[in-house]
Amino acid sequence: MTPEHEHADIKGMLERNADLLEENNSILKKIHRNAVWTFWFRIMWYVILIGLPFAFYFYVVEPYFALFGSNYEIFRAGIGEIPGIKGFEQFLGEGQ
Repeated sequence: MTPEHEHADIKGMLERNADLLEENNSILKKIHRNAVWTFWFRIMWYVILIGLPFAFYFYVVEPYFALFGSNYEIFRAGIGEIPGIKGFEQFLGEGQ
């Protein structure tokens, strides 16, 4: 092999390597962008899952408690009067 031929082969390999590096870089940027979007989507999803029940209570359920002159303790006492609930609560309390 002649040195010119070897230089041409090395130059071709370097150009191919540069093309592969550019392609790899663009793929990595897409993967990073996807990971960032996924992260924020998960954060929003958990905020909704945790915040929605609280919002439901404060904006929907609590006004009805206030309207009827009740609160959670009175509601809990009323639930405790349902037959079978006290036995279930005692069973759970003994297990602790």
